[in-house]
Amino acid sequence: MDLIETIFELIDMRSFSNLWFWIVLAVLWSSTSHWVLGVPWDMVQRARRGDEQGVEDLHDMVRINCNRILYIAQETGLLLAGFGCFVLTTLCLLGFVYGNEFSQALFLLGFPMTLVALLATFTAHRIIRDGLTGEALYKRMHHHRIVTQMVGVLSILVTAMWGMLVNMSTSVLGI
Repeated sequence: MDLIETIFELIDMRSFSNLWFWIVLAVLWSSTSHWVLGVPWDMVQRARRGDEQGVEDLHDMVRINCNRILYIAQETGLLLAGFGCFVLTTLCLLGFVYGNEFSQALFLLGFPMTLVALLATFTAHRIIRDGLTGEALYKRMHHHRIVTQMVGVLSILVTAMWGMLVNMSTSVLGI
């Protein structure tokens, strides 16, 4: 037996029993929760406390990021939606119909992030449409963050339950 086979035997390379998958899941949702519409959450808190430079910086970043999100949605939204649906459908079929564990893992990472992207687009549209500033902007961003965190908690719960089911149903021999 050569070295590579020995390493693959010692380290389980399946998705749900691999520590790296769970680290990626944690980092993904931690980052997603921290960056609200592309703005770090500590910047929102600093502006909320009344720091004049923080307020100005926050309004500039929110304006820039909301315009960027809406521009992408208007220019390539249909193409992105079609490509995203194709990729998610392919992953779902490969994963849950044909039993490919890697595709299941990617679907369980990608589908909730698609929901967060849609939420970000709707939130950006509402901020620009209503011209939100000050306390109204802070509330809208807080609401967006809370909904994102709820999606994240539900996603982590579903992924953990599915991962445990897959790990318990797979024998020691990987059959």
